[in-house]
Amino acid sequence: MHFRLGGCLYQFASAQIVRPRSLRMAEIPNSPTASKSRAWQSREIMAMCVVCLGIGLLVGYLLKGSAPTASVPVATPAEAAMNSNPSMHPTAAMPQKPKQMPTLDDMKRMADKKAEPLLAKLKTDKKNPQLLNQIALVYKSAHQFKEAGDYFGKSLEYDPKNIGVRADYASCLYFTGDVDGALTQLNKSLTYDPKHAGTLLNIGIIKWQGKHDLDGAVASWKKLLQYHPDFPQKEMVQQMITKAQADAKAGAAGQKS
Repeated sequence: MHFRLGGCLYQFASAQIVRPRSLRMAEIPNSPTASKSRAWQSREIMAMCVVCLGIGLLVGYLLKGSAPTASVPVATPAEAAMNSNPSMHPTAAMPQKPKQMPTLDDMKRMADKKAEPLLAKLKTDKKNPQLLNQIALVYKSAHQFKEAGDYFGKSLEYDPKNIGVRADYASCLYFTGDVDGALTQLNKSLTYDPKHAGTLLNIGIIKWQGKHDLDGAVASWKKLLQYHPDFPQKEMVQQMITKAQADAKAGAAGQKS
């Protein structure tokens, strides 16, 4: 079951870590111009999120890193009419060839091409954290998580307090199988902002799905709601707490039997 929030989609299979074929990653805003006052507003609550569990709950952290948000085109009356009646479309009678999804290798080549001008700039500005972050986002959007993680890590060397970049870095580590490394990065973020809502949310998700640490997940989410009682996705978090507690209870009952 798939759920979509803020245009971001994550797909997971039960308690297994998988690498989705059509993953669209969203992150905590890591733009240098992002306002601190928006640290846990609705646009952030999906950033690195690592979830669309078997129970059908999409949890994430919103925002698409520092990438600009695409505008939604407005259809003209004629276009709206064609959209509502596909037979009116000029190409409706023509057989449509199935679109072939690009492979990861194809996406890697496209990312390399897109990153070329940024990499050229990097040669003369090697310690620019914003530039390194831009390059990382290019590779992350192409699902090249290893390459993206390398550049996010370099960006953090020069801007270690950037929680958005660190969330991106953690997500890349998670999707390359380094669950402990992802948690290490998120816990590092808490040293800069112990009450950061998105970080607490994501720590809980990774502990639940990546470590099967149900008690640790619940503790993180309870902290989130304690610090932010008016959290926009409060109901969703409460549902995850209930689900994790039920899983823990079922597991304990199974061990006794």
